[in-house]
Amino acid sequence: QVQLVESGGGAVQAGGSLRLSCAASGLTFSRYAMGWFRQAPGKEREFVATISRLSITTYYADSVKGRFTISRDNAKNTVYLQMNSLNPEDTAVYYCAARLLVVTTTNEYTYWGQGTQVTVSS
Repeated sequence: QVQLVESGGGAVQAGGSLRLSCAASGLTFSRYAMGWFRQAPGKEREFVATISRLSITTYYADSVKGRFTISRDNAKNTVYLQMNSLNPEDTAVYYCAARLLVVTTTNEYTYWGQGTQVTVSS
């Protein structure tokens, strides 16, 4: 079965950096667009970033543009989210997701990971 397993979350001070990883299995990774989403306490899950199958296209939420970078390694079946200049508003559970073929900034993804907690203190 398809599994998406996030890692790399943790606690960091404002201004710090983290790199999240999401390892995929049970699917042909190169056929899937990959996305990162986040959900803060009491808020709805929101789009963060997405990357196309061959890394040609990326999209970012305005709130993270210029600070976060999404990338992927199809040989390792892994997608990454490099997060720099973190601030307390970035505190959330971060989820990776997979969608066959086409990128989207909506939440219309087929497969989801279980999430990894990111906590940014001021």
